[in-house]
Parts: sequence; C-alpha cells; structure tokens
Amino acid sequence: MLIVRNLLFYSVFYLVSPIYIIGSVLVMYFSVPTLRRFVRGWCNFHRWCLRVFIGIEIRTEGTPADEPVFYAIKHESFFEAIDAPALFDWPSPFAKRELFYIPGWGWAAKVYGCVPVDRGQGAKALRAMVSAARAISAQGRSLVIFPEGTRMKHGERGELRAGFAGLYKLIGLPVVPVAVNSGPLYHRRLKRPGIITYRFGEIIPPGLPRAEVESQVLDAINSLNDKPAA
Repeated sequence: MLIVRNLLFYSVFYLVSPIYIIGSVLVMYFSVPTLRRFVRGWCNFHRWCLRVFIGIEIRTEGTPADEPVFYAIKHESFFEAIDAPALFDWPSPFAKRELFYIPGWGWAAKVYGCVPVDRGQGAKALRAMVSAARAISAQGRSLVIFPEGTRMKHGERGELRAGFAGLYKLIGLPVVPVAVNSGPLYHRRLKRPGIITYRFGEIIPPGLPRAEVESQVLDAINSLNDKPAA
C-alpha cells in the first residue's frame, strides 16, 4: 500500500508541476504578484499531494514573525525547501547558484527574489548575497536560509556554515530559528505517512557575538531531534 501511495504521489505531483512552472515563466515578466500566486499555489499543491496520497500532515508550534526577519531553518529533506513559500508570506530563500541555471525555473527564481549562493567564491559571494538580501529585506520581505548548508539526518546536529554569521552581522535582521523533523517521513524515494512539525524558536536580536548567536540557533533548530515525526 505504501508503494501505491508513493506512485500516486509522484505521478500526480510531477505531472501537474510543469503547469505551475510554465505558468510562472509566462507571467514573471508581466506581473510579480501573479508569479507569487503561482509559486504559492505550487507549494500548496505539494502539501495537498502529501496529505491526500501519502498521509502526511503538517503542524506548527509557534507562529512566523510579524516583521521582516532572517529565518534559519533545520534542513532534513527537500520538503522544507519546497514548502517555504507555503509556510511564509513571500519569503526570499537562499538557494545554491546551480539551481538558477535550470531553464525557465532559474529565471523565475530570480524574478521571485531568491538569493543565489555561490559557495566557491568566499568573500566575493558574501558581499553579493548581502547586497541582494538588503535590497529584498528593504521591501519588507523575510529571508530564509538553511544555515547548516546541507541536509542532515534526523537527530544529527551539524555545524553552521561560516557564511551564516557573516550574513547575520552584515544584514542586521533579527533571526528566528525554525526546527523541522521532516527526515523520517520525507525520504528521497519512499515517503511515509505521519506528522511533520515546524517549531518556531524565540526571536534572536541582531548584534550578538558570533558564538552566542550560533549557539542559540543550533540549540533551537535541533530542538526536535528527540521528537521523531509521528
């Protein structure tokens, strides 16, 4: 039965997704608000497919901030990368630069306001990210980053990438750490029914020393490590 559920999920999600992608590409030059609706619609469609075909429910503990902030999210699977526009109101995610080379999707991501991350360019890349992030946050939008830089197994506590502290210092936004326990359910191939939980941590003010902010973020984004997805 689990295999049948997954076959239905993959078939429906990947057959319908091109409609949202093509629609996004067609409207991005004419109406950014319409582009936003296409992106959010695709993310909500992804949630619908998970609920109907796999049996995955999504719950939140706490709520997003009412002001522009810097969300630092635990990264256990591709789920939270897809889900960000459904969880937040018009967020600006940091995404690896290679994704921006995908025909159609890359251009739409730029217009939407995703920030490219070039891990091989050091200080030059950091300056470019800070410049883009400041321009976006000036529009009243929040930023979204996976500070560990890669997917971690559920229960595994990684280290934060050095770039996170630089962005925190130079952008000057409060940080909201977000834990998520998607790993046990949202596998790359065989997905399983259950409950994925987001847990919003306390707002961390700007201007703290690097060691202090990193310690607080690490503790908060790993707060669901002892709570497997139900």
